[in-house]
Amino acid sequence: MPVALARVGLFEELPQSEIEQLARLVHRRAYHKRSTIFRQGDPGSSLYIIESGEVRISVTSENGKELVIALLGPGDFFGDLALLDGEPHSADAVARQVCSLLLLHRTDFQRYLAPRPEIAHHLLGVLSRRLRRNTQMLQEAAFLDVSARVASALLQLADRHGRPGGEGTIIAPHFSQTELAAIVGAARETVNKWLRYYERIGLIHSAGRTLTILQPDRLRQRIA
Repeated sequence: MPVALARVGLFEELPQSEIEQLARLVHRRAYHKRSTIFRQGDPGSSLYIIESGEVRISVTSENGKELVIALLGPGDFFGDLALLDGEPHSADAVARQVCSLLLLHRTDFQRYLAPRPEIAHHLLGVLSRRLRRNTQMLQEAAFLDVSARVASALLQLADRHGRPGGEGTIIAPHFSQTELAAIVGAARETVNKWLRYYERIGLIHSAGRTLTILQPDRLRQRIA
């Protein structure tokens, strides 16, 4: 468990003694594939750290349209706002795969932070960077066309979930077109059209459950 905590951005700069202290406070919980971890509006009382598996964070409009905020994997965390304000969750969290999560309850973390103001300062810095990423996503949704949003989403997925391959960066296992459409905020048919176009001009390659980014620089040009 200390090893898993040391990989988390919130805690990776802490000395081993502090990591071991935190490890005594967390609880491990398993979730089946597609099971709900929490829903928007549920009480927020814990930080969730992904030890293994993947989690989808999303919001759903009143008419049922879903927007995926993030696809998270091992070492990522979510529910962090609950550590600060204890307010209800602002999004849904669903397991994409079988997951092992580490839970850190707000009351335990507050007691841990009280004599450690420098760690609280570090936490605010990490959360500030996450807020900047969310602001960028909102700007893209407001100002970029669908082709640019698809290119941006592919590059972000490659950065977070990709691994080097013979021809480029491989994203595997493949995410569904429905999930990508929910990330982009567009109809699946429109996203599929742009995926086929990018494959036709040699920027990406799709095979089975893997997708390879072949020319990331040319994809970035689509965002400018």
